[in-house]
Amino acid sequence: MNPRSPICRMLSAAAALFAFAPVSAFAQAVPAAAKVATATPARARTADGQPNLEGVWSTASVTPLERPKDLGAKEFFTKEEAEAYEKKTLAVHEVAAPGTYGDVHYSMAQFGLEKGQSQVAASIRTSLIVGPEGRIPPMIPEAQQRNAARAAANKGHEFDGPENRSLGEQCIMWPNEGPPIQPAGYNSNLQIVQGPGYVAILQEMIHDVRVIPTDGSPHLAANIRQWFGDSRGHWEGDTLVVDTTNFTGRTAFRGSSENLHVVERFTRQADDRILYQFTVEDPATWTKSWSGEMPMTKIDGPIFEYACHEGNYGMRNNLSGARAEEKAAQAAGK
Repeated sequence: MNPRSPICRMLSAAAALFAFAPVSAFAQAVPAAAKVATATPARARTADGQPNLEGVWSTASVTPLERPKDLGAKEFFTKEEAEAYEKKTLAVHEVAAPGTYGDVHYSMAQFGLEKGQSQVAASIRTSLIVGPEGRIPPMIPEAQQRNAARAAANKGHEFDGPENRSLGEQCIMWPNEGPPIQPAGYNSNLQIVQGPGYVAILQEMIHDVRVIPTDGSPHLAANIRQWFGDSRGHWEGDTLVVDTTNFTGRTAFRGSSENLHVVERFTRQADDRILYQFTVEDPATWTKSWSGEMPMTKIDGPIFEYACHEGNYGMRNNLSGARAEEKAAQAAGK
């Protein structure tokens, strides 16, 4: 919804959190377990001996979260198929003909946001979700009813006020920020900063920093709920494992409940690549847990400030347009 505003780097903001934190090439078609076993290069260590995940990374990908139904159980492309799929996907440019979304939103090419202008991690996976199904499991009946009731309550009130708009439109959070982290349509960049007992992940979109304690401290009390949940990390060999609970019911990732539980794994496989894996479970939403993975590619950066509120003219225009329609309807009824 907003262009990247080249205002400042955010590294110092992420690093400052440590000072004030309370002390307490195509991927190969091999099983995920084999990938996890890949050792971190000996030189990639922090001063305290932990695997070094620091840097600016891109999650840009042409691989969809869910596998297209026409591919069935096909989990991997051949290299040639993957190259053709990537070429076809990146060739689809933003439509900017008069009156289209691209025309009234902004030119993706103007701000350097087209997918074809990004460094896209090569992958031969047909979906981020792993396994023969490659899709999010069905929702249980109770979850279907819960989400239907939420949609029904807002039906006809979508433009009453800012609180009726999505969390993204309100500049509160974007689904791609995670957990689990997913590729965004643009601004698919993040920065990882490490310090003794902590790891911080700064997302370019929507500029949030997730501070993850790795000091063995327990999760927050169950009655404390947060938009991004409560993340706690630990090291399993060369892999950072992050366990996140305590989400809010309004976070509703893919229709989830406050019982959402996400486990993430970050493994640095090379100087320029991190394998990111995740498992999602919520017995109050899906019939079973589901997992996915994607590569993160190292880029030079920098991370730009994502000025969401400052550039959020879409919210103003949507609401003012609704008020104008209401006035027109009233005038027509007189």
